[in-house]
Order: sequence, then C-alpha cells, then structure tokens
Amino acid sequence: MREMLPILIVGSIIGTFTVIFLVAYLLEKRKKDEREYERHMSDREITARLLRYAKPYWKRFVAVLFIMLASIVYDLVSPLLIGHIIDVVGGEFELNYLFTIVAVYAGILVVSLICTYAQAMILQTTGQKILSSLREDMFIHIEALSHEQLNNIPVGKLVTRVSNDPNAISYMFTNILVTLVKNVMVIFGVLGAMLMLNYALTLMVLCFVPFVVLFTVIFRKFSRKVHRSVNDATTDINTYLSENLSGIKITQIFNQEDRKMDDFLEKSRNLKRAKQNRMMVFGIFRPMVYMLYISSVMCLLYMGGKGYIENLEMFGQIVEASTVVSFYMYISKFFNPIQTLAEQFDMLQRSFASAEKMFTIMDMVPEVVDSEDAIELTEIKGEIEFKDVWFAYKPDEWVLKGVSFHVEPRQTVAFVGSTGSGKTTILSLICRNYEIQRGQILIDGIDIKKIKISSLRKHFGQMLQDVFLFSGDIRSNIILREENISDEEVMEACRYVNADSFINKLEDGLDEVVRERGNNFSAGQRQLLSFARTIIHKPSVIILDEATANIDTETEILIQDSLEKIKDIGTMLIVAHRLSTIQHADNIIVLSHGVIVEQGNHQELLHQKGRYYQLYTLQFNKQQLMGSEVNAEI
Repeated sequence: MREMLPILIVGSIIGTFTVIFLVAYLLEKRKKDEREYERHMSDREITARLLRYAKPYWKRFVAVLFIMLASIVYDLVSPLLIGHIIDVVGGEFELNYLFTIVAVYAGILVVSLICTYAQAMILQTTGQKILSSLREDMFIHIEALSHEQLNNIPVGKLVTRVSNDPNAISYMFTNILVTLVKNVMVIFGVLGAMLMLNYALTLMVLCFVPFVVLFTVIFRKFSRKVHRSVNDATTDINTYLSENLSGIKITQIFNQEDRKMDDFLEKSRNLKRAKQNRMMVFGIFRPMVYMLYISSVMCLLYMGGKGYIENLEMFGQIVEASTVVSFYMYISKFFNPIQTLAEQFDMLQRSFASAEKMFTIMDMVPEVVDSEDAIELTEIKGEIEFKDVWFAYKPDEWVLKGVSFHVEPRQTVAFVGSTGSGKTTILSLICRNYEIQRGQILIDGIDIKKIKISSLRKHFGQMLQDVFLFSGDIRSNIILREENISDEEVMEACRYVNADSFINKLEDGLDEVVRERGNNFSAGQRQLLSFARTIIHKPSVIILDEATANIDTETEILIQDSLEKIKDIGTMLIVAHRLSTIQHADNIIVLSHGVIVEQGNHQELLHQKGRYYQLYTLQFNKQQLMGSEVNAEI
C-alpha cells in the first residue's frame, strides 16, 4: 500500500480540482446571464457557415493536409529513434550506426521544418482571401439594408463587424482548424506508437485523458461567455467613440469634456474587466492541462523506474530504459497537442464569438428588395403618382394617411408644411428607401415595386440639406469614382450650377483636398458641389430636400439661379421651408399631419387664404421685421 501512496496523492489532487470545477460549472449553468445577447448559435452551425467560405479553396487545404502528414512523421518517429540511441549507447556501441541514426533523425527534422514553412505560407495566403470574401459579403449586405434598419444599428457596431471581427475569424482558417486536425492525428498516432511499445504504460497515461476532456468541456462553457463579453465591450467602446468623436465640437461648445471622459473611462473599465475575466479563465485552464501532463510524467517515472530497477513485469511486459525514455517523449508529444489546443481554444472561441456577431448582421433580411419580376428601366419620363399611400415608421403611428397626387413629366412640384407633416417621407418613399404599408406609388405608370431598386435610383438625383462629402478631392466627390467622366464635363457641370465661382479660386481646383465630411468647405460650397454631383449624372427626376436651408444669402442667390437651370433637366420635387424658393413651382402641395390639405400654384393658394396663405404671411411678416431691425441698426 505504501508503494501506491504517490499515485494516490496525485489522484487525490486531481480529484479535488475536478470537484471544484464541476461545482463551478453547475453554479454557472444555473445562473441566468444578466446581459441578453443578440443571438445564440451553436459551434456546429457557426463552423458550417464559415466552412462555406473555405470551400472554394479545398484543394489548398488538401495540399496542406499532405504536407502536414509529412511533418507528423517527425513527431512519431523521433521518440523511437532517441530510444534506439539509448539502446545503442547502452549496448554494443557502434559509432557508424549511431551516425546513421542521427543522420536519419536530422533528415526527418529538416523535412519537418520545410513542411511547416510551406504549410504556413499556403494557409496565410488562403486565410487572407477568405478574410476578404467575408468582409466583402458583410459590406455588400450592409449596403442592401434599408434606411430604417441602418438607423437602428450604431455606426460603431457596423465598423466593428466589418473590421475587427473578420480578423479574429481569419485566425481560425490560418491556424486553428489545420492545427486541430494535426493535433488529433498526432494524438492518435502517438497512442498507436505507445500501445505498440508498451500497452501497460499506455493504459496508465490514458487514465488522465478523461480529466482532460472534462476540463475542456468546463472551460468551453466559461470561455465562450467571456469572449462574448469582450466582444460586446469592444463594440460598446467603438460605438461610443464613433458617435462622440463625430460630435466632439458639441461636447466642447457645452463644456462637457469631463462628463464624456467619465463615460469613456467607464466603458474602458468594462472592457478591461471583460479581458481580465478572459485571461483568468484561460489562465486556470492551461495550468490544469500542464498539471495533468506533469502528473502523468511522474507516474511514468515512478512506475517505469520501479519496474526497471526491480526488474518487474507490468502486465507481462518488461520495462527497459529505452522504453522509459521513449515514453517520456511520447507523453510530451501526447499532451503538447492538448496544451496547444488549450492555447488555441481561446482564439477558437474568439473566432466563434466574432462570427456569431457577424452572422447576426448578415442574417438581417433586407426590408427593401427587388421582386422576382422586377424590370430594368433604361429611361424615365418623370411621371409620378401616389395612390392612397399610407406609411408609418412605427406600427400604427401613421406619418402619411391616404396621400394621393400626380406629377407630370418635367413638372416642378413643391411640398410644404410644418415639421413632421410628411414632406421628407414622401421623397424617401419615391426612391424606395422605405416600403409603404398601403397604397401604390407609380413611376411612368409602373409600380415602383416592380422596378429594380438600382435601376430606379439610377434615374434619381437627390440633394439633401446635410450634404455629405467623402474624403478625397473635389473631382472624386462629384463623379463618385466613375472613370468615364472627363474633367471638361466636371467643370461644365460646376459652371452650370455656379460651383465654378469658388472652385476656380482654389489653388488646386478640382484636385483640392476634401477632408472628412467636407469640413474644410462652407455649407453653401458643399451644397453647390452636391448640385454638380447630381447634374453630372443626368437624372430624370431631381429631389431637393431643404437644399437651401443652411446657406447665406449670397450663396442662396447662386443656388436659386442654379435651380432655374436645373428645372429644364427633368421632373423636380422640392421640400423647402423658405417659400420664396418655391414660388415658381408648377404645383405646391401643402401637408398637415400626413394629409394633403391643399394644392395648387403660388397665386392659387394665396387666393384660397388657407394653410399656405398663413405660412406665407407668417414668413413675410418675419422678413419684414428682420429688415426693419437691420435698417434701424444701419
């Protein structure tokens, strides 16, 4: 009994840790997660979806598999060669025979190193291609989402999904999957070699395997949870930065730097705690696997040494010195794959957590899509008709209530009304940025749902109140990367809308650098560039949504002149609070609470003395009052 005391001590220590981990696992399983995640997907489902991206490159992975087999030979043969060297040195020593064994060992090592290099190069190039495919699919899917869906997703979250998450997934293809296959093959290969060498010692080693499996299952539960926490905390801080860096001027104006800093520090602390929890979980699991490895080595040395010294048989097999040495190396090669798997299981769970977040976005079904029988329109005359259109952003909160009107080709129609009356909504619905709940919208007598979205929007030119300019130069912002537009055409469009008045004064002209969001240009200059961008693409229908709201009087004169020219291009739809902008419209539609209350031209509506007359009189009196104040100051 005393002889078995070391084995019993090792067993009791392992048993104690096993009980502790089981209790922690059961407690965690009963505890409800305080934070509700967007979605839960099984590892099998995630793996299956990711492997679809690897399918086009299956030949490369097969090549890696054969290369990997060559490198595995080293892991299986080297312990036998070392054991054989022990026998040679301990028996009848022959120097030439020893050199031969060493040369074989060195040759196998060189081949293994070459195979490892080739394997790494193939996997890295393949992984980058898969990474690019993932990013492209993610970006294309985001582009297909409706305005409403995009409004519900923070920009920082989308940035994280497109940039950070694919990087974590890439590691799965470049390292984890192949290493997992290799480790499984090494484990079974080593087990086979050990069984042939000495099945008694092999059975002793296998006693530790159930504990390895148990610890891995428990670790998987905790690992996936902490990885989700890290991903969520990273998304939160990216979202916060994206929003607050964009609005940092407002923070400075209202002297809120300290409060924003406190918010940022709190989110940083959340991220730090999440990463610390992940480190703790991984820091516990890896030493446990190492403890099992050391325990098996101790048992091997104890039992093997005892059998060799006392010349005892174990299950009918004699333990020799070469057997102990070979088994010592085999145990290392048996537990090393498990140890490596423990290290890479951390990255595997990170990849799964990132993939789950990406697929959550990619599983969002676009709300505005082409119908199966959608047609391509080569040209549009510009006839627009609303038939009893009802629309709500939220269920039962109607923004438009049975709106009906008709716009003739090349006609200029203006929409006026108080804030929230549905003016901008009408313009968005015409371009199918949202889907209507009831009614019908026709373009040239065709229901817009039967027209391909890309074809429909191709014929529309939109100029919004808040002009967005991309980083680059003036030319790229006007042509939007289309290469078949010459500089002469660009300048012609700029002259047409009076944008040349300030472009010619710039040192670099069309090559003038445009900083982020065009913040190195005034609101009026950005608007003129927006006009040029619209005109150069020759739209059949032009939409102006408060395009003159935030500009100075001098620029407004230029824009008014531009509008007069633009009217000759095609149908024009205008939303404007400044009624002076729309006095010459062919038809003015007055909206109130989602209903058309009156329509007609400027003179007809003034004669009716209805809602339009009230708005016009209010603005006219306000302008008169402001003019009197200016004169008094002068």
